[in-house]
Amino acid sequence: MKLLKIVPEKTNIRFMQWRKVSFTAAILMAIASFVLFFTVGLNFGIDFKGGTLIELKTTDGPANLSQIRSDLNGLGLGEVQVQEFGEPDEVLIRIENQGDDEASQQDVLSKVQGVLAENVEFRRTEIVGPRVSGELAWVGSLAVASSLIMILFYIWFRFEWQFALGAIVTTFNDILLTVALFCILQLDFTLSSIAAVLTIIGYSLNDTVVVYDRIRENLRRYKKMTLVDLLDRSINETLSRTTMTSLTTLLALFSLAIFGGEVIRSFVLAMIFGVVIGTFSSIFLAAPFLILTNLRTNVFDKEEDEAEKGKKTSA
Repeated sequence: MKLLKIVPEKTNIRFMQWRKVSFTAAILMAIASFVLFFTVGLNFGIDFKGGTLIELKTTDGPANLSQIRSDLNGLGLGEVQVQEFGEPDEVLIRIENQGDDEASQQDVLSKVQGVLAENVEFRRTEIVGPRVSGELAWVGSLAVASSLIMILFYIWFRFEWQFALGAIVTTFNDILLTVALFCILQLDFTLSSIAAVLTIIGYSLNDTVVVYDRIRENLRRYKKMTLVDLLDRSINETLSRTTMTSLTTLLALFSLAIFGGEVIRSFVLAMIFGVVIGTFSSIFLAAPFLILTNLRTNVFDKEEDEAEKGKKTSA
């Protein structure tokens, strides 16, 4: 079992000494994320833009992408994207939205099948209208926003407002950086990307709550310890659990990235990045944020006094 322990059970790393560096880095990366979002922008997939997506496989060897692109451009369908999709004989075709009705999209599919019927196996077709894509974008945004609001109320009820604010700020930072990743790599931002963001929120929050719970225990246990020393102690006590959870999750995600295929690659890359950044934020942002909000070391004393008073009354 000792060979499996990446981090010793007892560590004494002074994380709070790096809080100014971590806060500065987080602020700069958040600003860069906003700039990337409004300049480069997201590469919205068919789920949000509407249009036709076709996945096919050539049966006579590697696909001739330039020839396929030339044949489709001759159909006058507007913007057409043709790219290799995994293996050399697998092709993914994206065609821009052709109209407000489903009949127009079906007509596009018929034209493509007519041009590429020879030595081609059509594996998957997706048709999304503009009205449906708009609804999907709204529902996806609503899902992310509502999750953050529910997190705020839960942490506030479970701990104190300083903890709730710290959890929201660090989680929002994780979302911003994940969006920046999609902008930089120009990964398709689809409904699966929304699922990845929601999963990252849950993962980051889970790590943050573990650290916060240990901080609360230590606030009750070490009443005379300074807040900086107490936060360092709490993070060190949960460091082994945090790193082991992250490493085991990353092992599964790297396996999916290597063997899962092109369909889930953007989802997996976002998850890998989210796990790394979520681990960073729970250690270097969530706990130090309590210092910025002037958390009192006796914040839970009132609860204990009321609990003791209730015991005496019942007795």
